[in-house]
Amino acid sequence: MMISIDKAFGIHEKALPLFAKRMEVLANNISNQDTPNYKAQDIDFEAVLKRANQGQQFKKVKVLSTAGTHIQPDKASSDYDIKYVTAATPSLDGNTVDPHQAKTAYAENSMRYQISLNFLNGKIRGLMSAIRGE
Repeated sequence: MMISIDKAFGIHEKALPLFAKRMEVLANNISNQDTPNYKAQDIDFEAVLKRANQGQQFKKVKVLSTAGTHIQPDKASSDYDIKYVTAATPSLDGNTVDPHQAKTAYAENSMRYQISLNFLNGKIRGLMSAIRGE
């Protein structure tokens, strides 16, 4: 009997890279919480994961430059739907990062990442046991 890896791993296969990218975006917010005019960003995790589960691709953001000396964006940063977060109380210097909200979101995302990773580890161990006939 054939076992489909997609069915065995479920949504976790698609969720892990998205969790990792979201941690990167949230960590960037936390590290820039004191930077004037910095605009907080986040990924709409549920919407992107839903599209990925339906086989749709992430939105690609095309950045145009008007001069050859412009810094080109990192390709990985344009692979996800990164949106700006509206601050409930923006600071006077224009920074929209809420440090408490950003740290809470980071901690929650980290726990979800670890849970998903533990689930995958358990599935892999179970498949290895089945292959060995244990």
